[in-house]
Amino acid sequence: MTEFFSAQGLSCIRQDRVLFEQLDLTLNSGELLQIQGKNGAGKSSLLRLLAGLSTPDDGTIYFQGQLIAECLEQYAASLCYIGHQSGIHEQLTAMENIAFWRAAYQLPYVDSMTLLGELGLAGLEDLPCHMLSAGQQRRVSLARLWLTNCPLWILDEPFTALDQSAIQRLQYRFRQHLAQGGAMIVTTHQPLSDGFSCLKTLELSYRW
Repeated sequence: MTEFFSAQGLSCIRQDRVLFEQLDLTLNSGELLQIQGKNGAGKSSLLRLLAGLSTPDDGTIYFQGQLIAECLEQYAASLCYIGHQSGIHEQLTAMENIAFWRAAYQLPYVDSMTLLGELGLAGLEDLPCHMLSAGQQRRVSLARLWLTNCPLWILDEPFTALDQSAIQRLQYRFRQHLAQGGAMIVTTHQPLSDGFSCLKTLELSYRW
């Protein structure tokens, strides 16, 4: 069986410091890979490599058996990446951001008001996002996870600035995605709740 996603022999050097080298990982449908490690260990750098946003100093990355460098269009269409930055248009409202993402994903009508209510943003849907708190902006950004039909999610610290209620809601969405055959790679200092039967972990060590 062809692996859904894999990397072999990855190495990454930043400012003459080797963050990691000869790193291997595999991910199949329905699996969640949690990447752990201290700040500066290279977690975000690894996610950017896996998302195709930067190039490894050594090693290869495969999506459905193909080098991602050889199937970039297919890979980009199958990937939802949310990094440290919110990725929202701060001059637009939450409603307008959702409308933009819905058009980008070419999705049918979405009840944006209901979705924002579920995310704890009721009453804030018409405010420009630059007027929202960091936690509220993060919720707007994460609304993409209720819109996208991409099978692979790569998320960098998705729980940042969220309260416990929002964290629980987000982890429930994770379980839905995995149950539907999706796969995820996540960095987080937040312990994941029970209920992720296909959880894998990868620990990156800080290297001087």
